This record gives sequence, structure tokens and C-alpha cells, in this order.
Amino acid sequence: MNILRLRNDSAYRLELHEHLLFYSRITCVVTIVLTLGGVGLDRAFYPAYAGDFGWARVCASLLVGLVLLSYRLPWGRRNLRPLTYLWLCIPQAMICWMIYRTDGEQSIYFVGLTFALSGVGFFLPLSVIEALAFGGVTLLGYGLACMLRTGGIQDFNAWLGSSTFVLFYTVICVVIAIYSDKWRWLSFQFKTEVRKKNIELTETNRALAEVKGQLIQREKMAALGTLSAGLLHEVNNPVNYSLMAINMALMDPAAAQSADLKESLTDAREGMQRVQNIVSDLKTFAYQKPGVDSQRVFLLEKAIQSALRLTSFELKGIKVELALPQDTHVQGDEPAIIGVLINLLSNAALALSGAAREQPRISLRSEHRNGRLWLAVRDNGTGIAPENIGRVLEPFFTTRDVGAGLGLGLSMCYSIIQRHGGLLSVSSEFGAWTEFSIDLAVPQH
Repeated sequence: MNILRLRNDSAYRLELHEHLLFYSRITCVVTIVLTLGGVGLDRAFYPAYAGDFGWARVCASLLVGLVLLSYRLPWGRRNLRPLTYLWLCIPQAMICWMIYRTDGEQSIYFVGLTFALSGVGFFLPLSVIEALAFGGVTLLGYGLACMLRTGGIQDFNAWLGSSTFVLFYTVICVVIAIYSDKWRWLSFQFKTEVRKKNIELTETNRALAEVKGQLIQREKMAALGTLSAGLLHEVNNPVNYSLMAINMALMDPAAAQSADLKESLTDAREGMQRVQNIVSDLKTFAYQKPGVDSQRVFLLEKAIQSALRLTSFELKGIKVELALPQDTHVQGDEPAIIGVLINLLSNAALALSGAAREQPRISLRSEHRNGRLWLAVRDNGTGIAPENIGRVLEPFFTTRDVGAGLGLGLSMCYSIIQRHGGLLSVSSEFGAWTEFSIDLAVPQH
């Protein structure tokens, strides 16, 4: 890999920017502390210059502090790199000036230049070119400080040794920059890969939850289909015989002469017809395999009536209001839509039982909108808490007691409506009402 190649990934550059901002702030603080703390060093080695050097340290610290404060501003964050280069040169310039004022190549202050080189290479995410430039500027400043002082370089060997020492630390700074850059890049790639895998894992878990829910639903439907098939054979025949007998009894002159008898026979016939309808609904809902002929045309009104009959026990004592258009023909999987309606009606009934309203009510309103048929199921039950409204359609989310439900019903409904090219949406006012709405395709004429 070419160590001079720039990383062109925008996300990596953004992360590098945040990394530089974080560590530039830290190194600013460390630089200010060490710069001011060097007053003791001045008094120990060059007490004659302690006053001047003290003021120089204060001024340098103030300048670095101003750069630190600028990082709080949008302007400072936008110009992060130039400001970083600026403040890095401030303590180096101060140290070079101190070397110029004191013993030149014999000055102990050249050690401060090497500390700065190693610290910058370790903490700040500099590129190789930037590290080379910083080392070169430091070496140039040291050379000028020694040459321009009164008398110039007086001990060439000492100057050469100190310059070599600074050069070694420049090399160390560059090497650290190279491997730090590689480490940061590999770390970024690793985090990106982990993030990607986490997203894939989340999607896989969601898909598995959906498949699991579908399997559970299919098992239920298979069991219900077997039951309904048995009911068709075992119930239909005696019901038909009973209806024939009741109809014959109604034609008997005795029934015509007795109003009570005729009323009883009529009630019995209606009861038998209700049994027939329930068995027929079970056949439509469960005996037909979901997904088979899923694009056939059916009446949504008929599907609603089937769902109401199948949930009639749960809906006892609840007023059900229907507001449907004249034409409710839709296209889709009728058994699956009946299942969605049963689920929505059951949830509404459960919410109403918890609300204990004086006038419990469920309204089903439908209208044509944008070439699709929309249906809204609203109850005046307990509503959904604001913290749960965004999660009610998630697989395995439930507010019921443990064992009372898997939390798959609404997520399955969502998948079914999504499969039909529509959307299951929910809105609610906590403590007042809840409304679920679905939309289905209208057959094209």
C-alpha cells in the first residue's frame, strides 16, 4: 500500500476529522500545562532569563488557548487542520527563541523540540507528509536559532549531535504517523464491517422473526383448516337436514295457524343458517391455503362480515359501526385479509375490555383514495402509550402478560398488507382511541 496515498472514503475523513479535533484539544491542554510548568526549568538552568522566558511562556500558552477556544466555533472546526498546524508551531518557535537567547547548540531546551515531535506523532492523526513537514520545520528552526545567535555555532559537533537527535525524532514521528494511519484505517474498516454485519444481523433476525411468525400462522391455519374441513362434512349434512325439516314444518298448516310455532321455527331456521354461515366463513378463512390465487377479486364487505361473524363472541356488547362505499371490490388474498381483520377486531375488543367504556364502539370506515380502497378500524378503548406507538408493529412486541401472546399478530398483519402493496398504519390518543388503517388494490376494469 502506498503510504502517501490519501484515503478518499468520506466517512473515514469525517472520522479522522473528529479524531483530530478530540486529540488536538487534549494536546492543546497538555501543551499549555507543560509550557507553563517549564518556568521551574527556566529558574533552574537560566535564572537570568526566567522573567523573559516566563512572559514568553504565558504568551505562547495564551495563543494556544485561543486556538483551543476556536475549536468550539463552527469556523474553528471548519479550519481544524490549519489551526492545528498553527498552534503546533507556537511552542516550537518559543523553544527555538529560548535556544537562540541562551547557549545555542549547548542549550538543554532542544530536548523540548524532541518531546514535541514524538508527542505529535503519537497523538495527532498526521499524514506522512505532514509529519515530515513538521519535523523539517522543527529542524530548520533549531538550525537557525543556533546559527543566528551572537557568535553563531561555536561547537559544531554539539550542534551536529543535537541536530541528529532532532532528525531521529523526526523519523520516529514519521514512522509513528505511518503505522498510526494504517491502524486507524484498519480500525475504521473493522468498525465499518462490524456495523454492516450488525445491520445484516438485525435484518436477518427480523426476517427470521417474520418467517417464524408465518410458520406459526400457517400451522394455526392448517389446524383450523383440518377442523373446518371436518366441520363441513360433519356439520353441513345435519344442518341441511335440519333446514329441510324446518322449511317443511313452516309449510305445515299447523305452523300457519300458530304464530308462536311459526316464530319458533323461523328462529330455528335463522340459527341453522347462522351455523351454515360460520362454517362457510371457516372454509373461506382457513380451508383455502393462503397465497393460493392471491390476486383474485373479492368483496371487502364480505370479508368484513366473515371476520365479524368469526369474532362475534369477542364483540359481544360492543357496538360495531360500518361505513362502506357501494363498491368494495378489491384484489388480493381473501383468507389472509380476513385474518388481518380478525386480528384488528380482536385487538380492538381487548382494548375495549380494558377501558370499561359505557358505550364501547368499533367503527369500520372505508373509502376510495388514489386508486386504492382504504379501510380504517377505530375503537374507543385504552389507546396506545406514546412510548409504544412506534413499536406495536414490531415482531414479538406485546404489552400483554407473559404467556398471553407472542406479539406476532400485528407484525404478521403488517407483512400481509405489505405483500399486497399496501401499508398498515396506526394512530392513537392514549386513553381515548386507536385506529389501524390498511389499503388494498382495486381491480382494474
